Amino acid sequence: MTHLLENDQCRAAIHSHGAELSSFIRKDLDGLEYIWQANPDVWARHAPVLFPIVGRLPNDSYVYKGKEFNLPQHGFARDQEFNLTSQTSDELTFSLNANEATRAHYPFDFQLTIIYRLRGTTLTVGWQVHNPAAEQELLFSIGAHPAFRCPLLPNEQFEDYYFQFDHAVSFERHLLTGGLLTGQTEPVVINHTELPLTYALFADDALALKKFDFTHLTLRSRRSERAVRLRFDGFPYLGLWTKGPGAPFVCVEPWQGIASTVGNPQELADKEGVLNLPPSQTFNTQYSITVE
Repeated sequence: MTHLLENDQCRAAIHSHGAELSSFIRKDLDGLEYIWQANPDVWARHAPVLFPIVGRLPNDSYVYKGKEFNLPQHGFARDQEFNLTSQTSDELTFSLNANEATRAHYPFDFQLTIIYRLRGTTLTVGWQVHNPAAEQELLFSIGAHPAFRCPLLPNEQFEDYYFQFDHAVSFERHLLTGGLLTGQTEPVVINHTELPLTYALFADDALALKKFDFTHLTLRSRRSERAVRLRFDGFPYLGLWTKGPGAPFVCVEPWQGIASTVGNPQELADKEGVLNLPPSQTFNTQYSITVE
């Protein structure tokens, strides 16, 4: 089921399946759609929530207390049906609890709450991960994967777009093979305020970033004033990705977690980016999307 948030400027649509943002429209700008519309011939998702892992595991497996479990890339939340637990004129709250299907792959109790708030032209996506267990720790990662139409307008090309930073930045990418980190890095931006988009930039998979000194970036065009700005304070990892040559979208992915390194399945507690949430505690974070 699809649920709407709407004001005079914007309308956002969120599916209960995966609690996934499926549309973000500027009503006052000719109804322009900013979210990729999930053409299954290219990539059949809009903005999946990545939980309880981000990225891929070796052999899609991990070990917990000596027992091996299978978990697909980016986890299972994106394929689960969430409950709508609260709705107001500018806020929607969805929740997912551990169940028999999740415990077969992930032996933890959890409550995942996703909150969407629409204020003006900004949509804030809040996450709450609660550990209801009395004694067991909750090991998890969580991440965002929103895909934005690129180009936004019919007379533009993918290469007309660039990522703009608020100040001159420098960062490197951590290289991937088969969705796993290789341990190697490669410089991407050196003391610059822009990163031009080309399909060649993503020829070797996503740009996986670990160390960066910015909490905002804006997807801009050199041929129009339309833009998308993301803010992701407190996120230690970031992914930038598109499917491949000709794919008319680009993803900006704030992550609380990252793919594993090439090798054998490891203890989940030892995986980079895994958070350890004590019993009865709640983890909170959020990111925001502003459409111009």
